[in-house]
Amino acid sequence: MRALRAMENDFMKYYAGIDLGGTNIVAGIVDESYNIVAKASVKTNSPRPAQEIMLDMAKACREACENAGIQISDLQWVGVGSPGTANSDTGVIEYSNNIQFYDVPMATFLQEQLKTTVYIDNDANAAAYGEYMAGAAKGAKNAVMVTLGTGVGGGIIVDGKILRGANFAGAELGHIVIEVDGRQCTCARKGCFETYSSATGLIKTTKEEMQKNKLSIMWQMVDGDINKVSGRTAFDAMRKGDKSAKAAVDLYIKFLAAGITNTINIFQPDILCLGGGISKEGDYLINPLKEIVSREVYSRNSKKNAKIVTAALLNDAGIIGAALLGYN
Repeated sequence: MRALRAMENDFMKYYAGIDLGGTNIVAGIVDESYNIVAKASVKTNSPRPAQEIMLDMAKACREACENAGIQISDLQWVGVGSPGTANSDTGVIEYSNNIQFYDVPMATFLQEQLKTTVYIDNDANAAAYGEYMAGAAKGAKNAVMVTLGTGVGGGIIVDGKILRGANFAGAELGHIVIEVDGRQCTCARKGCFETYSSATGLIKTTKEEMQKNKLSIMWQMVDGDINKVSGRTAFDAMRKGDKSAKAAVDLYIKFLAAGITNTINIFQPDILCLGGGISKEGDYLINPLKEIVSREVYSRNSKKNAKIVTAALLNDAGIIGAALLGYN
């Protein structure tokens, strides 16, 4: 069996993608058909020194190779998706508030550890590129990915290339203001897209609606403890007929539609892909969102408008996109 695997490796191309998250470091081996053939993961345990985290990134990559039955030398290259401002020219993570990285020479360090070429990019860019190359945006010329997680992330593909911006901080879609003097954002502005349309924003909206109606079944669902509210609470209660939950969901989708419409008006992509935990609500989210966007988008009379879809690769988008960074 090992001999057969060795013969296969002589003909198959492999790439490694490392998805650096605030909680986990996940490395995956991706074949030339863009399928993940093996993974390995370790805890990020942030905050801690950057060197310790990068040593664990290298460790995860080696373990993933071992799980795939290949050597590091069999890889075409290694790609990394990291939170924060990732300078893909210099290989330096210039700033990441989530894991407290400041001017970290990640590509150089990992190249020394792994003895192979290393590419880096922002994690949302990597996820968008993964969906573009192998997921819901495959075949599109221009695509945008919006991730609805703790914050709102963005990745933009123009003519097949990642739009990074002059300072590699482009595509911060979550920090477009959609409500002047609105909710305070962690970026220091007020009324940012992510303060309303992230999971965090949805939780805040849900709590506000619950406070208006003490008879809402959402109180029962969280055992009377408002701190147990999650991004699923309002959607679950809405499906049970709760009016306060529906009000929360309707308001959430209204703000989401505003941000999505703005994004489409600016970039006019072939496909806009929604990822993150909230996107798993499926038709309960997508159908009313499409209805509002179709009315409000500037190009509504065009014969060709952006197609809004949910992400196909889920948590694997960042791994696959990172693994393929050498093509971009």
